[in-house]
Amino acid sequence: MRYRTLDPTLIIETAERLEERVAERFPEAGLRGVAGELVALSRDLAKAARELDAPIWWLRGVIVAAFIAGVAMFLFVGTVLPLDRISGTDDAVQSVQGIEATINTVILAVLGFLTLIRSEERIKRKQVFRQLHGLRSLIHVIDMHQLTKDPAALSADFRPTAHSPARITNAADLARYLDYCSEMLSITGKIAALFAQSVNDAVVVDGVNDIENLASNLSRKIWQKITLIEDRH
Repeated sequence: MRYRTLDPTLIIETAERLEERVAERFPEAGLRGVAGELVALSRDLAKAARELDAPIWWLRGVIVAAFIAGVAMFLFVGTVLPLDRISGTDDAVQSVQGIEATINTVILAVLGFLTLIRSEERIKRKQVFRQLHGLRSLIHVIDMHQLTKDPAALSADFRPTAHSPARITNAADLARYLDYCSEMLSITGKIAALFAQSVNDAVVVDGVNDIENLASNLSRKIWQKITLIEDRH
């Protein structure tokens, strides 16, 4: 089963090693801070996913108590207020109305019980999307850091303007910088997948897939830049 589930510990260790690599090669770059934030977020979200994997016991206790109370109420009504007292045996219309009211009450009780059962799913779903919001924001921050890393800056005839951002003019360093960004995006997708692993819900899976698709699409743009750098050299 080791290779059938994601291990949050290994994901965090991968993020930590990536931070160390970024710090060694680009100690003054803002990407180092982003890598550190990725490590912190990995730890926080791994803990959140682990907590969501456990049942919400207090809510399940409320559901059981509500079920017992409902059954007790029906037994009380059936024992203390029997049907032949509510509607006379010679009054067919009243009997039919009483049976219809009982059926409607049972249907409403069942629907209410099903709603209570699914309340745990809705609570966990809301918590997952709250966590994924922060992860989505970090993905866009990573994208902002690679945005100005243009392979065109390696060209001999490239002339920066007065307002041009700082450029990496070494091809190997630029390729490595972009590769680090791609690795960060890959890690964000694995962090998101922890929630799909903890909460077995179709809506959560769709949300996680959206995060992974966003990271993959941005990573694809980065690798297009890396390919251009390799073609130039």
